[in-house]
Amino acid sequence: MRIYAKKLVVSLLASLLTGALAALLIREGVQTYGLLEKPALSPPAGLFPIVWTILYLLMGVAAYLVWAEGKSPRIALIVYAVQLVFNFIWPLLFFNAQAYGVAFFWLLVLWLLVVATIILFFRQNKAAGFLMLPYLLWLTFAAYLNYAVWMLN
Repeated sequence: MRIYAKKLVVSLLASLLTGALAALLIREGVQTYGLLEKPALSPPAGLFPIVWTILYLLMGVAAYLVWAEGKSPRIALIVYAVQLVFNFIWPLLFFNAQAYGVAFFWLLVLWLLVVATIILFFRQNKAAGFLMLPYLLWLTFAAYLNYAVWMLN
C-alpha cells in the first residue's frame, strides 16, 4: 500500500484539531464537571484526554484509508465530516452550556452518524471500518455517563 503523506497529515490534523479545539474551549466547563455527582462507572478525569487522543488518531487513520484507498469516498468522507462537527459541538453543550439533556440527545444523533460512517467506511476499506469501532464503543459509554449525569444533577 502506497502512503500519501499529505492525505495522511490532513486526515490526522482534521480529527486531532477537532478534539484539541473542543478541549481548549471546555477547560472551565470541565472544572464544573468535577463538582457534579457522577455515576459509579465514571473513570478518573485524567483518562478522558488519553482516550480521546487515541480515538482521534484512529479516526484520522480511518479517514485517511478511505480517502487514499476508497473506490468513491466522497459520501463516506462527508458523513465523517458531519460526525466530526457533531463531535465538536457535544462537549460545548455538555461542559460549557451544562445542557445535559440536550447533550444526551445530541450524542444519540452523533452515535447514529458514527454508525453510518462505520458502514460507509467498511464499504470503502474494511480496516477503516474496524478503526472506527472503538470510537463507537466509547460514545456508547459516554452516552451512559451523559445520561447518568443528567439524571443525577
